[in-house]
Amino acid sequence: MNVDGEILAECAAGSANIYSAFDKAFETVSRLIADVYLQANLPFESSACTSVVLGLAGANVESYRQCVQKALKGFAHMKVVSDAEIACVGGHLGESGAVLITGTGSQGVRWDGTQFSRIGGWGFSLADQGSGAILGRRAVRCALQAHENLIEPTALTRKIMSQFDNSPEQMLTWSTNATPADWGQFSPTIFHYAELGDVVATQLVRKTASEIDQMLDYLTHQGENGATLMGGLAKPIVPWLSPRNQAVLIDAKGDALDGALILSRLSCEYI
Repeated sequence: MNVDGEILAECAAGSANIYSAFDKAFETVSRLIADVYLQANLPFESSACTSVVLGLAGANVESYRQCVQKALKGFAHMKVVSDAEIACVGGHLGESGAVLITGTGSQGVRWDGTQFSRIGGWGFSLADQGSGAILGRRAVRCALQAHENLIEPTALTRKIMSQFDNSPEQMLTWSTNATPADWGQFSPTIFHYAELGDVVATQLVRKTASEIDQMLDYLTHQGENGATLMGGLAKPIVPWLSPRNQAVLIDAKGDALDGALILSRLSCEYI
């Protein structure tokens, strides 16, 4: 996009996570930048007067963010932000507000118009509270406990155990290599049974809702600012949230691309 707001070129590629796969992500970004210049019929030398904004998964890890900034040189201005940060700016079209992503993982961002505040984004082992992956893992654990008569079995626990042929050994083998996405696949089933009043499912969803409430309280200053929920749990979790947080939820006004363009224009003001 030029200074007049005219879009000169648009290119697309696959995912790019600089924390989990830095080399692949950097290759993707480099190729996209080259393709944009080619499509716009601009010489690469014009990078000297170009402002670049990159919204990348994994960029919440500061050391990896800095690696990208150091590796991409020759631009008038370079800003690297996380995918959540760029979604936050776009979701509120540059105005102050917050975004909480509650999908397989979880991450929250608050934007005050000039800078970000962040929570989460530290992965399945350390964080991801209020996420589908953590919800799914808790449900599988409950299913195993019910199978061993440590807690009362319910329709949900029986359903989950049946997916492993009622075999803890099969469950163990599966869990050894299970990814966060594998754990998260149980989320729709859990919400379904919670709506039917299943005791275990209800407890699990309420626990997830309480974790999301906690993050929303921080992001919205206890309800002072609006917030947008994004991700696979964004819609089904709303009825389970506190009335205060249900009241502060607002729909996104834009997307991540809008966020990139807004941050780019802000960057140009300081070049």
